[in-house]
Amino acid sequence: MRSDVVKCGLERAPHRAILRCLGLTDEDFGKPLIAVANSFSEVVPGHMHLDKLVEAVKDGVYTAGGVPFEFNTIAVCDGLAMGHEGMNYSLPSRELIADSVEVMVQAHRFDGLVLLTNCDKITPGMMMAAARLDIPSIVVTGGPMLSGEYKNKKVDVTAVFEAVGEASAGKITENDLEEIEDRAFPGCGSCNGMYTANTMACVAESIGMSLPKCATALAVSSEKVRIAKKSGERIVGLVKENLTPSRILTREAFENAVTVDMALGGSTNAVLHLKAIAAEAGVDLPLEIFDEIARKTPHLCDMRPGGPHDLQELDAAGGIPALMNVLSGKLHLEAITVTGKTVKENIKNSVVYGTEVIRPLDNPIHKQGGIGIMYGNLAPNGAVIKVTAVPPKMFVHKGPAKVFDSEEEAMKAILGKQVKKGDVVVIRYEGPKGGPGMREMLSPTSAIAGMGLIESVALITDGRFSGASRGLCIGHISPEAAAGGPIAALKDGDIIQIDVPKRTLDLMIEDEELKNRLAKWKPKPPKIHKGYLRRYWSIVQSADKGGTFKTSDSSF
Repeated sequence: MRSDVVKCGLERAPHRAILRCLGLTDEDFGKPLIAVANSFSEVVPGHMHLDKLVEAVKDGVYTAGGVPFEFNTIAVCDGLAMGHEGMNYSLPSRELIADSVEVMVQAHRFDGLVLLTNCDKITPGMMMAAARLDIPSIVVTGGPMLSGEYKNKKVDVTAVFEAVGEASAGKITENDLEEIEDRAFPGCGSCNGMYTANTMACVAESIGMSLPKCATALAVSSEKVRIAKKSGERIVGLVKENLTPSRILTREAFENAVTVDMALGGSTNAVLHLKAIAAEAGVDLPLEIFDEIARKTPHLCDMRPGGPHDLQELDAAGGIPALMNVLSGKLHLEAITVTGKTVKENIKNSVVYGTEVIRPLDNPIHKQGGIGIMYGNLAPNGAVIKVTAVPPKMFVHKGPAKVFDSEEEAMKAILGKQVKKGDVVVIRYEGPKGGPGMREMLSPTSAIAGMGLIESVALITDGRFSGASRGLCIGHISPEAAAGGPIAALKDGDIIQIDVPKRTLDLMIEDEELKNRLAKWKPKPPKIHKGYLRRYWSIVQSADKGGTFKTSDSSF
């Protein structure tokens, strides 16, 4: 076993003494030592219950004959970080999480790894660590929360953010806003719709790193506890079988995850995170593959925030196994998973219990999947759009640019009613380097929706969007403004043309004029001059590379 280096041999007496101090017995030295990386936090609703759930994981490890060692890593709540400087730290936390798990596992030479996680950056950070370490690993996501309810309607994070715009426009009262605020988060778990947290939980399951039904089992359910315990048991089996992430995280597995994500209409952040995980796994996952798969995968699940259904309904309808069974003709069924079985074996007995939630292939919500990759003279290296969140009236849009160099400037203009019907709001210098940290633009998109402009105003950015964003929103524009991308050359009043079906995003000026503007462009100094974000600024790469760090290995 890998852990023998710290527990076997005469010279390891000091190491064994430390392990005995931690409670190990003579018998335990012959068992696999299992790391349990827990992102429990009292700051994040999706993580506030993981201190309880981890006990089920550890029980499972003990039951199967292993010895668990729990340690913690950080977790940023995107909701609390949204709309201010705190959001600069959200995406960068992903790299810290991966690094911290790597450090703990490598320093202590654990045999296996359970990743107890939830929410936006934490799950991909954990999976990046698993791919990098390549020791037997399993992901346990903490589960979605229940939906809130107000006036017989579901309310959630999107409802609160959009209610701010509605209250500003006088469409609802301050009392309504307070009631929505009070009811939107009824308990522990990740936000109730197909936001980034649940998108990545579904990715973890469909890629083969979580047990079946893990992604959709509610945070408050006993099913979640049972899955946690089974995952603890299963990690010991994975160690004995030496089934490592490199055998699971293949190109075929990534294509399966992208296919499922397209059918779900998941968050655009999945593009960033899947590319980052693939880089750690040494898998080539070009940006184009997302659009190729989207064009041949129907959108089958009309999930919040764009649709009516929440994760509780998806779980009741059969969850990810049932959806994958519907999609079986489009999947790599022989891909191996943490169960030790193939995708085909995992899903063969799954049943769809609600065809209004998981639709059949011949009755999709949309004929194509949820995410598109846009190109044009404004995004020569690509940009990302959540096609299923775009109102049909906005599939083709042409309008004047309203250019802002930060989210705060844009938000002030939107709430100040300076943005008019037909405009294209441009928020730049918010990319991985420009932000730094590639902030989510949920506040501006929600304000636009709340003020009734969702069918007349577009928003483009080198930043990114929350899974809760909806409307004609194009993000991840690459190269970003801070890298001298064409978005840096935009001026107020420039006409921008967007064609979603054709996947084009263009500035309507002559090529020579654009070239001349870019020749005059000068880089801006970093906004932050100390601490982690200054270091992050110096080594982070473009969104089309997953917002990952530069490396001397050119293959990445």
